Amino acid sequence: MTWITLSLLCALSLASADATTKAWLQGFSAVELLIVRFCVPGLLMTPLLSGLPPLAELPLAFWLWIAALVPLELAAMLLYMAAIRDHPLSLTVPYLAFSPVFVIAIAWALLGEHVSARGASGILLVVLGAWLLNATQARMTDWRTWMRPLTAIFYARGSRLMLGVAVIYAVTATLGKGAMQYVPPESFGAFYFGVLGLTVFVLVVLPRPRRLLKLGKRPWAVLTVGGLLAVMVFTHFLAIQQVEVAYMIAVKRTSLLFGILYGALLFGEENMVARIPAGLIMVSGVALILV
Repeated sequence: MTWITLSLLCALSLASADATTKAWLQGFSAVELLIVRFCVPGLLMTPLLSGLPPLAELPLAFWLWIAALVPLELAAMLLYMAAIRDHPLSLTVPYLAFSPVFVIAIAWALLGEHVSARGASGILLVVLGAWLLNATQARMTDWRTWMRPLTAIFYARGSRLMLGVAVIYAVTATLGKGAMQYVPPESFGAFYFGVLGLTVFVLVVLPRPRRLLKLGKRPWAVLTVGGLLAVMVFTHFLAIQQVEVAYMIAVKRTSLLFGILYGALLFGEENMVARIPAGLIMVSGVALILV
């Protein structure tokens, strides 16, 4: 399967997991949702650990990558869950489109990867679509208002939270590829989420085991979200092995278009006349990257 197909499947799985989380797990706290988003996928992907090299043979550099990744990943997910739980999908998820822009600089600094001028133009077009989500904040006849769609991010809590997630994910996407040098991609995703799940279990579940009882009241919702995320993780690491980090993350961010559509179809979110074209512009940026 090509990296494009894998990345699109990854995007759809992520958007579906977000929509089902918002629809079926609304009463859960952000901390409780960490259990659903990390522990459950970690358990479901356990069979994939069969291809993992013996842990004693993994070099110190690998463990340093993992040590840097885990706290960042947990922080990002706390922000992510607070954003999609309490705010419209169509005004939170699209801000993940900024992560490819941050990835360009980070991947260059840490991995020495270079993005072509055409690829960079496509990524910037994705960001332009995100700008258009708040275009009503600007008046074309007054240039002094043209930056308001970007400054509006800092006044809307959900958008602000998701922009913070985009910054963190730009770092973790690059660090993850660094760690994946030592482990096959199909095994790395399972191992990584296993480590995240174990960390959440120790920090969140053991101090308050009663949280598991709450999860048990909605088993099918929990398993559905966890299963979708397991598909997302598996396809993410298979795709990112085949192409530069910025390209894969840019295509994965088509999840924001799926998120906008879910917001309209499932939650009746308004102003789709403006938000859907903005999402389509982001997808056109992805198309430019693929040319």
